Amino acid sequence: MAAATAWPAGGLPENPLGWLVRVASRRMVDLYRSDEARRRREDLAASWSRGPAAPAPARDDTLVLFFMCCHPALPPASAVALTLRALGGLTTREIAAAFLVPEATMAQRVSRAKRTIADSAEPFGVPDAGVRGARLVAVLRVLYLIFNEGYASSAGSALGRRDLAAEAIRLSRLLHQLLPDEAEVTALVALMLLTEARRWARTTEDGVLIPLAEQDRTRWDRALVAEGTALAAAALAQGPLGEYGAQAAIAALHDAAARYEDTDWERILSLYTVLERITASPVVRLNRAVALAMVEGPEAALALLDELSGDPALARSHRVHAVRAHLLEQKGEISRARAEYAAAAAGSANLRERDYLTARAAAIGAPAQLRREEVGPEV
Repeated sequence: MAAATAWPAGGLPENPLGWLVRVASRRMVDLYRSDEARRRREDLAASWSRGPAAPAPARDDTLVLFFMCCHPALPPASAVALTLRALGGLTTREIAAAFLVPEATMAQRVSRAKRTIADSAEPFGVPDAGVRGARLVAVLRVLYLIFNEGYASSAGSALGRRDLAAEAIRLSRLLHQLLPDEAEVTALVALMLLTEARRWARTTEDGVLIPLAEQDRTRWDRALVAEGTALAAAALAQGPLGEYGAQAAIAALHDAAARYEDTDWERILSLYTVLERITASPVVRLNRAVALAMVEGPEAALALLDELSGDPALARSHRVHAVRAHLLEQKGEISRARAEYAAAAAGSANLRERDYLTARAAAIGAPAQLRREEVGPEV
């Protein structure tokens, strides 16, 4: 099957039999590894079900793997791939498909990550207390990146990948079971659940994006909302407000509102102000601009957005154009808003998002009865 797909496009290889043997061998190894990872997860779950008397090594080894996969010498992309490979049980082909890169590229990325860890000569064990905190930050960042890619894919024909988001949630729950007293671990699980709860309301039946303002909130998963809200409160009780604690609190406020109009934007704006202070992230400031518009109006938000225009971290992001278009539309500057929507669509690599932004550019200024939906970016 792989040959039937690859050979018509790339031509017949010099050694067809060798090609078939090599690909088949890799697939077989992937299958064995996937089965082994599944068995490890089942053994781990079984050991936990036996209660306090369950043997500790399974838990300890899993925690060690979390820290090893997020070795400080690894770039984030490699850490994400290695975490999915070693802990998620995904095959190299599945990881490559998730991040829209060739399988060979992803195989090289995982191999280099393994070599980097091997060359570091780091012993297999939980890091000392002195470095554990910094390494935990990396572990949480990797899980956060995996979830984000699963919830809102950066590229491709689908708005998100539910399987990838589910794997991030599973791994985060596992980490929470291993480190139940870590506030930011608790908060990250809460954030994922509160966000995932909205998935079914994000698109129409044919996959068209629905902004937060227009979502049918009866389709939100209230069980996930309740669990996420309880975990968010628990995280606040466990320690000082951190990056994921603030984001979880924001998500809880969104999910608590029965209607978009009931959203407590003033509290959300306050939390984004705190979050920006914690992270100094331009992406957080971009989200704060949307919240600021809801509290003080689009003029104040546009002034904040102008400050972000020259930030190199956002230079290639289409989201600045999307937010500016939304704010200009609120102000009634239709022609400028249309141009910004078009620029945002041109910069998006996600087909569903691009289609939505293109539709907004076309529909803006049209009679109200012709509009399918109003814009309201999800913060």
